[in-house]
Amino acid sequence: MSDRKYLTAPIKTTGMPPGIPYIIGNEAAERFNFYGMRAILVVFMTQYLRSRDGSPAPMGENEANQWYHWFVASNYFFPALGAIISDAFWGKYRTIFWLSLVYCLGSVVLAANDTRLGLALGLGLIAVGAGGIKPCVSSHVGDQFGPANQPLLSRAFGWFYFSVNFGSFFSILLIPWLLEHYGARWAFGVPAALMLLAAFVFWSGRYKFAHIPPGGRTFLRETFNREGFAAIGRLGILFAFVAVFWSLWDQSGGEWVLQAQKMDLHFLGINWLSSQIQALNAIMILAFIPLFQYLIYPAISRVFPLTPLRKIGLGLIVTGFSFMVSAWIETQIAGGLKPNIGWQVPAYALLSAGEVMVSITSLEFAYTQAPRHMKSIIMALYLLSVSAGNAFTALVHYFIANPDGTVKLKGAAYYNFYAALSIGCVALFVVVARRYREKTYLQGDAPVPPAATTAET
Repeated sequence: MSDRKYLTAPIKTTGMPPGIPYIIGNEAAERFNFYGMRAILVVFMTQYLRSRDGSPAPMGENEANQWYHWFVASNYFFPALGAIISDAFWGKYRTIFWLSLVYCLGSVVLAANDTRLGLALGLGLIAVGAGGIKPCVSSHVGDQFGPANQPLLSRAFGWFYFSVNFGSFFSILLIPWLLEHYGARWAFGVPAALMLLAAFVFWSGRYKFAHIPPGGRTFLRETFNREGFAAIGRLGILFAFVAVFWSLWDQSGGEWVLQAQKMDLHFLGINWLSSQIQALNAIMILAFIPLFQYLIYPAISRVFPLTPLRKIGLGLIVTGFSFMVSAWIETQIAGGLKPNIGWQVPAYALLSAGEVMVSITSLEFAYTQAPRHMKSIIMALYLLSVSAGNAFTALVHYFIANPDGTVKLKGAAYYNFYAALSIGCVALFVVVARRYREKTYLQGDAPVPPAATTAET
């Protein structure tokens, strides 16, 4: 127990809040863990999985894709639980810190046990830990801002997203290499160590953060009432379209990796591993964030004003185009040809552009449109769109599977289906978006010196 006090509201300042670097450092290390593990998951299941007696027991591609998407779906389902724990009982800081340790344990289990039992237990713990902290971290960023420094909120979310891709870029290059040369123990063990580092970095900034107190029973009454359900329903309709985007985007870690295994992996003088090419997404995001903020968005706005919802609609169209490129690649593979992995570059470029327009915009939109006492709940609702998108993809794989191991929807037809889904849903999205009325909510300022509660962790 410490005598020092936690801040309970944002400090009055026109500059960047002092807790932001600690949140961003934590996020970079945590994303290193998640995206490194995610990058090799399908390869691990199809090539490295073993039975209890130690003999090889790999999954088929369609089964591995189902596991992969159910895992991602569960990661984005548990935020609903984490949001309630955070906003009603523990607060964001304690929820993030303690569930980070559950996350660490899941990574350790994956490193120690390469059977289906270890896979299920490890992924389950990671889903609970990572899923539980997801709605809290990004809303914790927003909680650091008051009216005086509100103009810096977009920049902070941009840096937050930058940290996600900074961490994922290096892990997507390193972790597949570790799996190839040193096996699953090192490939899963290194991300486990980085997750411990993430928890430490976050703990180090505990006195820099604004800790918005949990609402307790008041939160539950204010959330699960007529006004709360109205806010959830209003945003939930919009996030249903965002689910379509995530149904496509997360296939870059599953289906696109398996597609890459059928291609010529020698590109730019380097022999790539099939799971490493995902690093293109991270490096493109790092480049696209300032490109879109300072060049592309202003240029489009000169033709017609770019609202957040218009950005999301355009992003869905661009994302659909990326799958048209993937469909073309499949036509080349089906001809007996072995196209170069470089042909996935334009697909990743379009997917990354769609991500900037849909994901970053939705992240800020979810925070600003959420009533003050519902920040984590609405963020969880947004993350449920990721879960729903992956659950949809997993169900597609389930229903297209034939008893003999073949699939009903394959090759170019599979990718064209998703391209049509993403582009086609925009017509309905336009109708819904026109009816939506924006209303922004931000946390209030803290007095100086700040009111406080006793530190507990």
